[in-house]
Amino acid sequence: MRTNELMLYKNMEYGEILKDITFLIDHYESEYYNREDLRALLFDCINELLELSVSHGFEGNLWHTYLTFLLASDENAYSTSCEIVGEVKGSINEIALHDFKIFKELFDYDFSAMEKSLDAECLQVILDYQKCNVGGKVFNRRIRDRICTLSCDLGTAQDEKEFKVILTQFYKEFGVGKLGLHKAFRVEHPEHEEVQIVPITNIAHVHLDDLVGYENAKKKLIDNTKAFVEGKKANNCLLFGDAGTGKSSSIKAILNQYYDQGLRMIEVYKHQFQDLNDVIAQIKNRNYKFIIYMDDLSFEEFEIEYKYLKAVIEGGLEKKPENVLIYATSNRRHLIRETFKDKQDRDEDMHTNDTVQEKLSLVARFGVTIYFGSPDKKAFQEIVRTLAIKNGISLPEEELLLEANKWELSHGGLSGRTAQQFIDYLSGQE
Repeated sequence: MRTNELMLYKNMEYGEILKDITFLIDHYESEYYNREDLRALLFDCINELLELSVSHGFEGNLWHTYLTFLLASDENAYSTSCEIVGEVKGSINEIALHDFKIFKELFDYDFSAMEKSLDAECLQVILDYQKCNVGGKVFNRRIRDRICTLSCDLGTAQDEKEFKVILTQFYKEFGVGKLGLHKAFRVEHPEHEEVQIVPITNIAHVHLDDLVGYENAKKKLIDNTKAFVEGKKANNCLLFGDAGTGKSSSIKAILNQYYDQGLRMIEVYKHQFQDLNDVIAQIKNRNYKFIIYMDDLSFEEFEIEYKYLKAVIEGGLEKKPENVLIYATSNRRHLIRETFKDKQDRDEDMHTNDTVQEKLSLVARFGVTIYFGSPDKKAFQEIVRTLAIKNGISLPEEELLLEANKWELSHGGLSGRTAQQFIDYLSGQE
């Protein structure tokens, strides 16, 4: 098997299984190697293949899904060129066809002779594997199903040309690697290691229609994000206002709405702002649109992390990439705490106005600011009614609103969050 001739899909993560099985394909009949050693290697490969498949939730032909997983995960010159934009021109297509011909041979390989020669009946099980009810820990069901569907499609390809068309279309629709397969990410920076962008596999499937009211605020957010994913000019966005009014939910909903158009989101916490340049360096040349998301953003007087943020947004020598925007939520309009001392104590700072302007300049770097205020009584009751219908609450309306009024008096006041908590309580009681 010619895996040593691969040019694009060369140094793939999780590629050790492929190397070992390729070795077995080439040498299982060789008298040079000890038969028991070859047999043991085969069972080791089956073990690794099963562990990987179970952790990712794969089923069916595990050999095919494994090969498909490698193809969908490997970020190389061809796959990253085709992500979101589809087929590209140039000589790289000939090189890709060469690699896909080898993968087509791997897909079509008949293991029955190897199984008979090594007296191992384990292969037939993995070629038609029925998974248990437990889902994968690495991939959510949406990603797992895409890999399994792609595996079936590639398995039925007539030749390497059809193989290439199917895989390239997948790259266009879903992207490649962790940035393509996942919607959202967090940042981790292990000691003595590089900054890592790590997938978040469990995200709330909230949609903007789930947020009752705030139509003007939602439209402003949609318009800015739509322009961004379409490659038009767009602004960094600050959602501010009262607690529990749907600021964070709106950001999650925006991600769900525009994910299939190449939008991705990276959540960054305040203490990680010094890593922002490293994060941007890893994503700036990809075909996706990235929102760097900062939830509940605010700074006390003694905190200086906002200076890192200011430099990244605007003001450094290197221009912020066009595929990156910053969205933040905050309960505080001006983000950085101001005191009367900033305006009155001239003994400590002769240029008091400069101090105030330094603190206000961060907000000025957000071109779009959207206010989310607490609903009035009427709006709160409408939220409760709408959520009750969506959740199948059968309580009479008069009783529902009476209980809702009692609930909000002792649970944080009038807000969408309070309304949702009340409905969750009723759902738990029914």
